[in-house]
Amino acid sequence: MSIDSLKSRIPDFAKDVRLNLSTLGSDETLTPQQKYGLMVACGIASRNPAVRAALEAEAAQHLTPAALSAAKSAAAIMGMNNVYYRFTHLVSNDEYRTLPAKLRMNVIGNPGVDKVDFELWSLAVSAINGCGMCMDSHEAVLKKAEVPTEVVQTAVRFAAIIQSAAIALEAAEAA
Repeated sequence: MSIDSLKSRIPDFAKDVRLNLSTLGSDETLTPQQKYGLMVACGIASRNPAVRAALEAEAAQHLTPAALSAAKSAAAIMGMNNVYYRFTHLVSNDEYRTLPAKLRMNVIGNPGVDKVDFELWSLAVSAINGCGMCMDSHEAVLKKAEVPTEVVQTAVRFAAIIQSAAIALEAAEAA
């Protein structure tokens, strides 16, 4: 499966989603590794098997095995961190923020790819998962690395498009 086959499954009520999916491959704001890593990480975070499979298939021909693994790691580690840190941020009891997380997250420090790429992927997955604390943290790292605002915005736009594809497919399947 590919992005084209995924687009063909998007129903007419979501034609804007189809059009937005068309823009992913041609985006020139990101490096190829950033772009295809976003597809993998966000595809996994969408929790939709068809979206995940299509985007991984599309990305596989553009990513090294190390980059593919790192993109999957970003989705997995953010799945954990987003739950934990969203809880500590949203719960009224401030005491939880003072406790050590006691979560292993070594991959963040040594992802096996450029740190900026991993941070972009982590930011996008955090946007899908709705963790404001994690989004702030990853955006700050990217700004410190002097990543342009347009690159950060593009990563989040990829997350939005990919998540909307998952929602459109689920709605079509439920009908």
